[in-house]
Amino acid sequence: MVVSVGIDVSKDKHDCFIFSSEGEVLSDVFTIPNTMDGFHSLLQQIWKCSNSQDKIKVGLEATGHYSYNLLGFLLDNGLATYVLNPLRANLYRKSLSLRKTKTDRVDARTIASMLLSDAGLKPYTDTAYHNEELKSLTRYRFDKVKERAKLKSSIARLVCILFPELEKLVPSLHIASVYALLEEFPGAKQVAAAHLTRLKALLETASKGRYKRDMALEIREVARNSIASPLPAKSLELQHTIRLIRELDNEIAEIEEQIQSIMDELHSPITTIPGLGFRMAAMILAEVGDFTRFDSPDKLLAYAGMSPSTYQSGQLKNCYPHMEKRGSRYLRYALYNATKYVCHWDPTFADYLAKKRAEGKHYNIAISHAAKKLVRLIFALEKSRQPYCSAA
Repeated sequence: MVVSVGIDVSKDKHDCFIFSSEGEVLSDVFTIPNTMDGFHSLLQQIWKCSNSQDKIKVGLEATGHYSYNLLGFLLDNGLATYVLNPLRANLYRKSLSLRKTKTDRVDARTIASMLLSDAGLKPYTDTAYHNEELKSLTRYRFDKVKERAKLKSSIARLVCILFPELEKLVPSLHIASVYALLEEFPGAKQVAAAHLTRLKALLETASKGRYKRDMALEIREVARNSIASPLPAKSLELQHTIRLIRELDNEIAEIEEQIQSIMDELHSPITTIPGLGFRMAAMILAEVGDFTRFDSPDKLLAYAGMSPSTYQSGQLKNCYPHMEKRGSRYLRYALYNATKYVCHWDPTFADYLAKKRAEGKHYNIAISHAAKKLVRLIFALEKSRQPYCSAA
């Protein structure tokens, strides 16, 4: 007999329902607090409703951090736990009744029923659970990099007001020498009034000898003829923005150090793919979790939301199917960006991309095809645990 346990997770309490594969309600909906005592009372109730011969299935929806502690407790106690997609659970609940009824008690029953009706569900594993640390780090880094990108846009905006000519004198505004210059002299007016000796020393030190007296002299001369507006408030904003970027640089470096440490322990073969750096590899591994959950690379593609959508009704068929774009946006981001570098460094992928481009496909479409090829390669390497060997 299969004992199915449905749990509707919330912040402060969890609603639970237990019934058997024979249709018998073993324990009607009961509520436990989100505490260790509550977890133990749930465990006792499960043991009370089952015997040693029964197969126990515990299901809960993927609710982010609210379910994390309970999930760890269930796995530590050896219970086969299933994490369900909330969209899938919602569609299943609607299929059971035409009435618009949604409560925590109903959701607990729905989850328990879904565990018995869907034989294709696979339990959550310890590998996926402990992989959450890597996922937290990679997503945290993603947010920090995004935040830094916004600040860099602010730098470009402020320089356009305070010293617009500077951008034509340097290869990029976002280099150490430019940041050092603008932090001390945040505007053309301040640069024009700077002592040449100080300006030369600042640029030479920050650029590690690349910029010398000639560059300092040129920058000061341009500043004296600048069309810039001397706005003290904008200058202060520029200085603070540069400091924030530097702080973010340090934080990102610290996060990446932790990611690198975990990746060194994992020894994943996908890091042997040319062009696939440890950052994107870490994000891919973190978002996929346990590769044993997927029977084929096509299912992994569907999980990433990179499968083509399908629509057919009567004589109507979608001639130009679009990517589904469901699942983890972080995984799609990592795969798409990793593919661009792999296509640059690996001859096999470079030829494949060139072939798709020769067929008349837009660059982004061709990259999406190469990304699917990369997913199949990653899946094969993780299954075989063998390093990548290019066919070219």
